[in-house]
Amino acid sequence: MPFIVAFLFAYIVWLLLTAGSNGLLWSTEELVAGLIFAAIIGYATKDIVGENSTRFLNPVKWLGFIAYAPVLFWGMVKANFDVAYRVITGKIRPGIVRVPVDLENDAQYTILSNSITLTPGTLTVEADPEEKALYVHWINVPKGLERPESSEPVTGPFEKWARRLGR
Repeated sequence: MPFIVAFLFAYIVWLLLTAGSNGLLWSTEELVAGLIFAAIIGYATKDIVGENSTRFLNPVKWLGFIAYAPVLFWGMVKANFDVAYRVITGKIRPGIVRVPVDLENDAQYTILSNSITLTPGTLTVEADPEEKALYVHWINVPKGLERPESSEPVTGPFEKWARRLGR
């Protein structure tokens, strides 16, 4: 089952990325090439996808990620302006911050860590599920937030979404 799920996911992504290259449809060569590449990717990632592979086929999960995209995009826009301001003014106070999180599984840690890392000015250095914490390099650690009580100052709404999407 993991191979089939990885294959279908890779093929759908291929179709989305090549859509419209031949009008609204795909050429025969694109469809065949997509099948070949999706089979290779499916075989190579079948062990990574693992037993929970059917989660990738759940349309509710896809809708959740689609709903999360504007939240992540807005966080990235705000962070870009903040980083541009800090580059122009030189007002930075970089540091690594231990961020306490309330997450339950690896999928939630991965979603949150990637969301933080995609946001300019922050980089997830380590995820420690045993400690229930992330270590994040932050371009400007405000005074008093060297050891935040919650994740809100660093992650904003991302933790709530990671908890919801990673179930």
